[in-house]
Order: sequence, then structure tokens, then C-alpha cells
Amino acid sequence: MEQVIHYFENIDPILAALYATLFTWGLTAAGAALVFLFKGMNRALLDGMLGFTGGVMVAASFWSLLAPGIEMSEGEGFVKVIPAAVGFLLGAAFIFGLDKVLPHLHINFKESEAEGVKTPWHRTTLLTLAITLHNIPEGLAVGVLFGGVAAGFDGATIGGAVALALGIGLQNFPEGFAVAMPLRRQGLSRFKSFMYGQASAIVEPVAGVLGAWAVLTFEPILPYALSFAAGAMIFVVVEEVIPETQRDKYTDVATMGFIGGFIIMMTLDVGLG
Repeated sequence: MEQVIHYFENIDPILAALYATLFTWGLTAAGAALVFLFKGMNRALLDGMLGFTGGVMVAASFWSLLAPGIEMSEGEGFVKVIPAAVGFLLGAAFIFGLDKVLPHLHINFKESEAEGVKTPWHRTTLLTLAITLHNIPEGLAVGVLFGGVAAGFDGATIGGAVALALGIGLQNFPEGFAVAMPLRRQGLSRFKSFMYGQASAIVEPVAGVLGAWAVLTFEPILPYALSFAAGAMIFVVVEEVIPETQRDKYTDVATMGFIGGFIIMMTLDVGLG
């Protein structure tokens, strides 16, 4: 791990953000590839995976994004927390807006419960777009943190950026499987199920590069950008991930998955950051 951190310290930050988010996308693809090995997926396992995803995202929002954002903000008391509060609100509002416009369907939901603008698009497309929606803030978070390291802000460390990429990647692996397998159950071929599953995370490298570029170009926005990514991720967890785990009898499994994801992400960030 020290060699990985040393490597990222010595390359262009935008390239580092690209490599890190290609890694997170790659783990999504690896998870989706499990559709070639298994015929189905236990509902309890699915809910546990989704809970794990939520735990990682919540822990990352605080340990990797909000806390560093507050630490690097100027001023004292209430003044110091203003950038974090404003950025957090804007991030949530951004995903709220996308949620109302982008047609999508959450995992475990009926087709009649599709959200966003009404469209004749197939359930397959709507499911993929739902996962794509909450991969945007994940990629953005990684890119912004790498950009902050390069800009030399206190509180932004290369270890923390690597930890965030690793944590996001870990939760993307089961997420890829959680997207591909329901599509397979609907009758899609294994190859098409895999392609849709991995495609849901291809937005992460794009968002990562944009996040790193934005911070390097407009350095003062970093505290706002970190909190923006945190607000976007928390909105996704509360509005999408948690409700998806509460529609069957395995709510306790999902809750323990959440706890496990939170602990792993917290440990990674504190240990590496």
C-alpha cells in the first residue's frame, strides 16, 4: 500500500484521479462479471450488499469529505463551518434535481415506481440509470480529494484519497453484481447483463477527472467541493440505498451490512489518511 501511495504522490493529479476512478469502475465490472458464474442471487445477500454500500458512502462522506472540508476552511466557530454547510446543501440539491429529471428505477422497486420524467424506456435502462445516478458523486468525491492534495490544502492527504478510492471500489464490487443479476433474472443474456452492470459506473472516471480539474483550476472552492460530494452521497443513501433494503424481511441483514461498510471505510480512512 505504501508503494501505491508513493506512486500517486508522483503523478499528475488529474491522471491520478483518472486511474483511481478507473479502478473503482473496474471493480464494478468485476462484480457484474459474477453474472457469468451464478444463476441467481439470494435476496438476503442483495440487501446485505446494498446495506454495505450505504455504510461505505456515509462513512466516506464524513471521514473523507466533510471533516477535511471543515478543517481546511478559514475562520473560527460558525464561520468555519459555513463552506461545509453550503456545499453539503448544494450537493444534495444537485442530486435532488437529477432525481426529479433523470428517468430511473431503483433495485427492488416495481416498474410502476420509476422516478424522473416519464419515458417508455425499458426497465433495464431505468435500473442502470438509477445506479449511474449515485455513481456521479462517488467519482466526483475521489477526483476532488486528489485535486485537493495537489493544491496543497491541509486536511487533504494522498493516503486519504487512496483510502476513499479503495472504499468506493470495495462497495462497487457487490454493487455491480446487484445490478447485473436482476437484469439476468428478467431474461437478458449474461453478456448484456454484464454490460449494463459495468456501464453503470463508467460515469465515475468522467466525474473524477472533472472534480480534480475544477479544484486545481478554482482552488478556493475545495471546502465547498468536498462538502458538495458529501451532500450528494448522503442524499443518495437516504433517498435510494436505504429504501431499497427495507422492502423485504432482511432489514437486519441490510443494517449489519451498513455497519460493516461504515467500519471498513472508517478504518481505511483513519489508517491510511
